[in-house]
Amino acid sequence: MKDNKKCILIADDEKEIRDVLTLLLESEDYFVLSVDDGNKVLENASKDIDLYILDVNMPTLNGFKVASELRKKYDTPIIFLTAYSSESDKVMGFSIGADDYIVKPFSNVEFLLRVKARLRRSSVNNNIEVDNTKVQLVDAVLDLNSQCIIKEDETIALTYTEFKILELLVLNRKKIFSLDQIYQNVWNDNAIGDEAIMVHIKNIRKKLNDNSRNSKYIKTAWGRGYYVE
Repeated sequence: MKDNKKCILIADDEKEIRDVLTLLLESEDYFVLSVDDGNKVLENASKDIDLYILDVNMPTLNGFKVASELRKKYDTPIIFLTAYSSESDKVMGFSIGADDYIVKPFSNVEFLLRVKARLRRSSVNNNIEVDNTKVQLVDAVLDLNSQCIIKEDETIALTYTEFKILELLVLNRKKIFSLDQIYQNVWNDNAIGDEAIMVHIKNIRKKLNDNSRNSKYIKTAWGRGYYVE
């Protein structure tokens, strides 16, 4: 069905927006699925989807709830579309597992650049070829190929962004990365705000059942940033 094209699922309750975005993406040779509510996203969700673009403010099942359900099964990149630009809204989106956040109104050029960047980073990451694909992290192992953590024989799934943050820290042990440096390395962009990065760190620690006040895995250098020993 995809003809080896990247498959993007768009969900927005406004038909005009869906139609415009579909035309833009199809002009770039992407295969597009377009739906008008959150329930239909979950009905069409599969491992064949390469990117989800979700409007936050959809009726019945909003974008945040949809993303939360998707994250239970898939690590596929998610971009939120929203009319809200406050830091708290972005933190909410990133805490659920979003990979990017586009505020309406946005330009067609900006939209396509964000989509291409997210697909490119995901594609590069899925084709990592390194001699040592498993890196020890205290009593856990970070698997660079499957983008997960193995701890006590349990496989812990990470979102793409969580994996990239942890990979950055683990492969640069004892180097302290500021919040701006983490964002620039993971997103290749200017920082969007301290809280968004801190939410991702919190999510990683939660998955590892770690104590943020005395973390075994990601250490805090107060006033400077984060590092791994």
